[in-house]
Amino acid sequence: MKNTKFNEMSTEELIKNQKTLKTVNTIFAIALCILFALNIFIIYNKGFSAMSVVPIALLPILFLNLNNLKEIKKELETRK
Repeated sequence: MKNTKFNEMSTEELIKNQKTLKTVNTIFAIALCILFALNIFIIYNKGFSAMSVVPIALLPILFLNLNNLKEIKKELETRK
């Protein structure tokens, strides 16, 4: 996402970014759930490896996107 502030964006841009972030977050959350499940399976069968920390390392990205989505919702509510 661009490094612009949400209060400087138009309402149309905010709505477009909100829809995009919802879609991206949903797909990313599903992918992380699959990665967690696969890691549990791999750890059970072969033991711990360095690749087992990948889903944990990707969690902050999901939280940052959720935070951006929350900020967009706040900005849209203030404009109503």
